[in-house]
Parts: sequence; C-alpha cells; structure tokens
Amino acid sequence: MKKKLFIKTYGCQMNVYDSARMADVLAPHGYAPVDAPDDADMVILNTCHIREKAAEKVYSELGRIRLIRERRAALGRKTVIAVAGCVAQAEGEEMRARAPFVDLVLGPQTYHRLPEMVARAARAGGVVATDFPVEAKFDELPEASAPQGPSAFLTVQEGCDKFCTFCVVPYTRGAEFSRPAAQVLAEARKLAAQGSAEITLLGQNVNAYRGAGPDGESWGLARLVRALAEIPGLARLRYTTSHPRDMDAALIAAHGEVPALMPFLHLPVQSGSDRILAAMNRGHRAADYLALVERLRRARPDLALSSDFIVGFPGETEADFEATLALVRAVDFAQAFSFKYSPRPGTPAALAEDRVPEEIKTARLHRLQAELWEQQRRFNESKVGTVMPVLLEKPGRHAGQLVGRSPWLQPVHLDAPARAMGRIVEARIGAATINSLAGRALVMEVAAA
Repeated sequence: MKKKLFIKTYGCQMNVYDSARMADVLAPHGYAPVDAPDDADMVILNTCHIREKAAEKVYSELGRIRLIRERRAALGRKTVIAVAGCVAQAEGEEMRARAPFVDLVLGPQTYHRLPEMVARAARAGGVVATDFPVEAKFDELPEASAPQGPSAFLTVQEGCDKFCTFCVVPYTRGAEFSRPAAQVLAEARKLAAQGSAEITLLGQNVNAYRGAGPDGESWGLARLVRALAEIPGLARLRYTTSHPRDMDAALIAAHGEVPALMPFLHLPVQSGSDRILAAMNRGHRAADYLALVERLRRARPDLALSSDFIVGFPGETEADFEATLALVRAVDFAQAFSFKYSPRPGTPAALAEDRVPEEIKTARLHRLQAELWEQQRRFNESKVGTVMPVLLEKPGRHAGQLVGRSPWLQPVHLDAPARAMGRIVEARIGAATINSLAGRALVMEVAAA
C-alpha cells in the first residue's frame, strides 16, 4: 500500500526544486505526495532561513504537526516528521533538543540520503544530517519523474563563496558547486519532452556557474544557455539569482543574441550606498552596478530588471538611504523585493552594534517601496495596447480564463480557450494593475498552435 508524503515548502525556487527531488527520492520506497498533512505517513518541512524569524515559524508549524502525529498515533498510525533545508542546517542538534519528536533533521546537501535516514530513524531514533557530503548530491539522485508543467525549475548551481555579511547561505548551502553541463542538458531535454516550454535555471549565485562541459572544458552560464536554447520544444529560458560580480561579457552578449533568453533579469544590488555595500561585503560599488545595467540594456534594449534591497542595515544613515533612492530612480526597475534588515545568527552583521532604530527602518522601507511600486505600475501600464507572447500555465479564477507569464515575468490573465493551456500564444493586453496584466488571446494564433 502506498504511503502518504506531505512536503511543505518555504522560501525560494530552489526549495521548490528540492522538494520535488525529495519526492522523487522517496517514490521508489512507496511514498506518494498528498496535499495536506492530516493523514500523511511522512511530513517534511523544507525550510528557508532568509526571512525574519524563520526558525520560530518552523517551530510553530512543528507544534501543529505534532498534534497531527499524536492524533494518528492514537489510531495506531505512525507519522515520520522531518525538517529539511536551511533552517535545519543552521539549527542542527539544537532542533532535536527543542523538538525531540522530530525524527529527521537534514541539510540541503543531504536529501539524496533520505531513504537511508528514514531507516536509521526507525531503528535508532532521531537522525541529524547537516554535513556536506563528499559525493555530489546530484550524482546520487534518481531521474526526476513527475512533469513540472509548462514552466519548470532546474537547479544548476548551489552554494555561495561571496560571504555577504548579512547572509547565511554560505553556511547553510556550502561552497559554490556547479553541476556538469551534460547532466543539466539531459534533465532539460526530459523536461522539454514532458511539455515544459520554459525552464528557469536556479542557483544561489547562478551566474557563477562553472560546470564541466562534455567537451572537457569549463562552461560558464552563457555557454550553457546557448546549448539549452538548441533543445527542441524549449522556447524560453530564465535564470535566478544573480550576483553583479559574476555578470561577465559572455553572459551579457547572450542576452542580446539568444532569443530564448527572456528579457527579464533579477540582479540584486541591496543598497545604493558605497559605504553600506562595503559593509555588506558585496564587492561592487553603486557606479559598478549602474555601468553593468547600461551594458545589459545596450545588449538587450527591452530588458527589464528586478532587484533586492535591504533597508536599515547596521550603520545606515539618511545619506546612505538617499543614495539607495537615487540608484532606484536611475535604474527604473520593473519589479523589486525590499526588506528591513534583521540579523541572522552566525553572520558578521548580526554582531554589529550600530543598529538602526526599528521606526526609522519602517519609515525608510515605506519610502523605498512607494518608489518601487510606482516604477512597477508604470512598467506594467506601458504594456497596455501591445501584443506579446504569453506562456499559459494554469486556469484562471473565472470561466474561460487562463493565466500565464509575459516575457517580463508578469502574470497575465487572458480570455483564452482551455486548449491553449501549455502553449505560447499571442495576446493583446487591455489592462494593467500594479501586479499583473489582463487581455485576450488572439484567436488566429491559438487556433494555429
């Protein structure tokens, strides 16, 4: 009889990919995914350490899962509880001490060992696996089984060597590692054969990709992108997340020369102040970032940019914040993510004493977000009246409606027939909000697809 597996995923797209691969690892051992934890034989919380109070939110969720476990135990049913991902990596044995009912605590580099860990936990109690194994995780994983749909994620790089002073990733994901190009291409071909017309390449520093090529040379991300673009049925490529220091000339050129590479780039800058960027150990100045944006837009004039911003980093003055606003106005972003600084245990910035008061951080965040939201609104409204290709991914909330993505990653709600699902259709945009576009599929193009 099949055992039921529930995985709750927190955070980034890489965790979404990892959760799917954990399901693949457990499938040969009789586990089938379900949509709720209430009657699951195994529950995995795949955690993220980026957001504020991430660990406390996981412990709160564990309290709810524990009640489910106790209810099932009263009926003679066993529930295995596992915590995976970056919070698990950071907490380690402490998690077992605080929540001894958790059977497995495993870091993001060890989930290929899940079946072995489940067996060990059944024999000898709780298991904590937060090491960084010698073997390459991706070499040990089975082939991905379940189709991801019209748009798929594919991890090509993990880890980070940058050691930004606010970030836990180097400690939870380890050093930068790139998958061999042949392995990535094989997985991409399978995704395309299963109906994925778009693939987003994932990595903590994805443009730091340096994978062994089938020709014996080291491939950068640009060369990988060019090879992926030749796969039949694969019409769209994206990648995230990038670091400005790893945006080389070859990758900039690819944005202008590879039609499948979509005109949207997430390029985090974090601050517009050189003083704060130095304190963050970002390794670039504001002028470097602006020059890079100029080079990218020369290569691809319709390129839209998104970014990440941290407000209220220790020591940030009003002048530093005004420099951030100046950079935002100079770039004109299509989208951005912005947060108040909050310390992550174990990072250098967490030890800083010159903290910015909470009320100042809040006021600055509101000012920054007002500027970013206005830029996003203007960008979306600029698409009204245009015709663009939209990859339709799922049903909309209303009858006769499908939802897809524009080349610039905007959600697009279309009046379109159900047979257009999974296709790229030409659509005329009739309306825009701050978060999405709306329009109708052009009937001739849908009928011909």
